[in-house]
Amino acid sequence: MSDFSSEGYMNMELLRFTTAGSVDDGKSTLIGRLLYDSKQIFEDQLEAIEKRSQQRGFEHVDLSLLTDGLKAEREQGITIDVAYRYFATPKRKFIIADTPGHIQYTRNMVTGASTANAALILVDARKGILEQTIRHSFIASLLQIPHLIICVNKMDLVDYSEEAFNKVVVEYRSLSTKLDIKDVHFLPISALKGDNVVEKSTNMSWYQGTTLMYLLENLHIGSDENHIDCRFPVQYVIRPQQTEYHDFRGYAGRISSGIYKPGDKVKILPSGEIAEIKTIELFGEQISEAYAPMSVTMTLDRDVDISRGDMIVRENNAPSMEQEFDIMICWMNTNNLQVGGKYAIRHTVKDARCVIKDIRYKIDINSMHRNEADKEIAMNDIARINVKTTVPLYFDAYRKNRHTGSIILIDEATNETVAAGMIV
Repeated sequence: MSDFSSEGYMNMELLRFTTAGSVDDGKSTLIGRLLYDSKQIFEDQLEAIEKRSQQRGFEHVDLSLLTDGLKAEREQGITIDVAYRYFATPKRKFIIADTPGHIQYTRNMVTGASTANAALILVDARKGILEQTIRHSFIASLLQIPHLIICVNKMDLVDYSEEAFNKVVVEYRSLSTKLDIKDVHFLPISALKGDNVVEKSTNMSWYQGTTLMYLLENLHIGSDENHIDCRFPVQYVIRPQQTEYHDFRGYAGRISSGIYKPGDKVKILPSGEIAEIKTIELFGEQISEAYAPMSVTMTLDRDVDISRGDMIVRENNAPSMEQEFDIMICWMNTNNLQVGGKYAIRHTVKDARCVIKDIRYKIDINSMHRNEADKEIAMNDIARINVKTTVPLYFDAYRKNRHTGSIILIDEATNETVAAGMIV
């Protein structure tokens, strides 16, 4: 870590990945192994988990203790909350979202996976594809996670059998044909023993592929962002109250998608005004181009009435502007969703209010079938609903743009997030 230059470190690519799998498939142990074998653990952390492992009577160091942070998790030996872990290698920075395996924590998986470039789905080599595997793969497909890595774990318990690994690969390929999965990789590993996690296994000479760490470091994520449709939601209008910057008017925010350059003709939504980008600034310095997901300040060649929540787009490439649309939601609240219910809706940086017009159908995430008769949407359910907002939103379908296609619903009375959704 100390060898990284600060400039190089700032410019390093960031990969976000989530882990999923059935209970006891070894997700937390795998993350612990990644951190342990790549020398990402401080000595005092290592001493603490060695001591805890001895107290439990384990012959080995229980690496899952590195990620299972909640007291209830450590006592039950399961993951309940989403545990985020950050680490870096000389090639790349990483953020891991370790998500729960139980069905009642579906909402936690949706939360952890919503911004991920990749999903690690663990499969027990002895058990093969389970209901949980199907459920997590369906959610990964729904959330349009670009890369799936199927880690066939516990290979040490099947004598590192190539046949056992191939059986899982064939089963999963059959499952993936029913889902919208773009890129899938298969690795035979043992998180407990370290086979093919960071170091190449000497127990599986039949496997000619890479280790998990090599794959994570070299996975191509440059094309994961949408660089075609220019979408810049304005988060903040900068008007310095100083004489030297008397006429300065900058528009700050995070680029959702597309590439912007000074000189580009742009359209402002909702007014429809046309202007030209004068400058783009990053950390106070002017740059020649900006792209997703950079946070920048733009100035235009003329004064236009722009406020927070407006969007700067290309003249001939605008998103949909609608007040009524369908959303696939994951319901996150203990109170059921109500038709006619009113909620606050947040989309990019724009806040509005909405009413639930209709529940189209609920999805059985075990069978992936639609149920149009069951209109009772309880916590952890996934459903397609129709909403009407108080003002038009400027959005793309989630399939086309994960940033401008996602929303959250908020209970105005309690300020709780009650649902995360993907615009259909």
